[in-house]
Amino acid sequence: MKPTTEPRTPPNTAPKTYRVKSFGCQMNVYDGERMAELLDEKGITPAPEGEDADLVVLNTCHIRERAAEKIYSDIGRLTKGKTQEKAPMIAVAGCVAQAEGEEIMKRAPAVSMVVGPQAYHRLPDMLDKAVAGERATDTDMPPIAKFDALPKRRKSAPTAFLTVQEGCDKFCTYCVVPYTRGMEISRPYSDLVREAQGLVEAGAKEITLLGQNVSAWSGEDEKGRAVGLAGLIRALDRVDGLERIRYTTSHPADMDDDLISAHGEVAKLMPYLHLPVQSGNDRVLKAMNRSHTADSYLRLLERFRAARPDLAISGDFIVGFPGETEAEFEDTLRIVDAVRYAHAFSFKYSPRPGTPAATMEDQVPLEVMDERLQRLQAGIGRHQLAFNEASVGKTCEVLIERKGKLPGQWLGKTPWLQSAWFEGDYALGDLVTVELVEANPNSLAARPLVKVTA
Repeated sequence: MKPTTEPRTPPNTAPKTYRVKSFGCQMNVYDGERMAELLDEKGITPAPEGEDADLVVLNTCHIRERAAEKIYSDIGRLTKGKTQEKAPMIAVAGCVAQAEGEEIMKRAPAVSMVVGPQAYHRLPDMLDKAVAGERATDTDMPPIAKFDALPKRRKSAPTAFLTVQEGCDKFCTYCVVPYTRGMEISRPYSDLVREAQGLVEAGAKEITLLGQNVSAWSGEDEKGRAVGLAGLIRALDRVDGLERIRYTTSHPADMDDDLISAHGEVAKLMPYLHLPVQSGNDRVLKAMNRSHTADSYLRLLERFRAARPDLAISGDFIVGFPGETEAEFEDTLRIVDAVRYAHAFSFKYSPRPGTPAATMEDQVPLEVMDERLQRLQAGIGRHQLAFNEASVGKTCEVLIERKGKLPGQWLGKTPWLQSAWFEGDYALGDLVTVELVEANPNSLAARPLVKVTA
């Protein structure tokens, strides 16, 4: 949908502070960071913690259950009890904005801007119109154009996201991504290497490559040779100062031999793989339009583990897909036990308007989905704790990402993406060699293997 504007309203005061609230996936976190950089470039500053912002950007995710309704609730909370002069200027961005653009404008007069995930590079221009009194909607989907318009990365946390690919061509019957993010598009190789170098210069030591289907990334290297994701990873392996590389999210159909080999050959590529399966039953997988079977998925993981035996496996699951029987759900429990996931995300099926699954017969009752989700999460939790317990006694590096709650306490991630904490005289971004000494379901305690001062 091309950009549109609403009739003029009284001019607004130009905002001096902003807050970006991102929901959902890591891609949205990346997009939120880039929108913040656009606002920084415009001279608007982040609102101090605990203070109201003049401009609030709600960066939405359509994967959330009742996503649109929750956005209207957020808008209501931002404006409740406030006059027009005191209420913040509101922008709705992200996938809900793409799917519900004009409807948001009709239902929420407090919203000044609605911008889709492929058009947010035009947010500064839309803001100028909003200040002048025009309400603007932009849900156009130009391929890749936004990345050329975004500012250079000037600051970075120790860990950073880098979007390499957007969109998806798989059309899983439950998923809105092809409709809100478009078809698969890969960013150019040279642009990505350059942005990764800029992130490292700005302070990043770990980069996670992002895509709705990141393993579908393809491009041409500096010599004009066709390369896939593994080729990009090998190029980033040569970036001085970059210590760690990760990627997410992948589809089993696009995991090639070179990517499998990279897990055994590239030291900076961390021993962690997020590979969604969604169900352990072949009939359900076919109804979901997933191209793999339970057996082909397990055989693929065997190949990855052969290349990197200490690989931590993560996944995604949907319970209660239309027509799922108890026996079919039990197949999902069996695949959880077969893989022994170090971590996994699990959700109740939630119909998304416009997707084929939303109109399928035999929708599973909510109470059945609730009970199945509890059983699934209990199984996932057992294996996650077992994986953490098996890590006790290992020596590894932890990249410090933030301070802990106690004085002198630090939190970071192991190579297997486990949260670990320890104490000592360190700083954000330090890579600390530790021994993992105690396991909990969601974290590990660690002991630094160098002399430290508290």
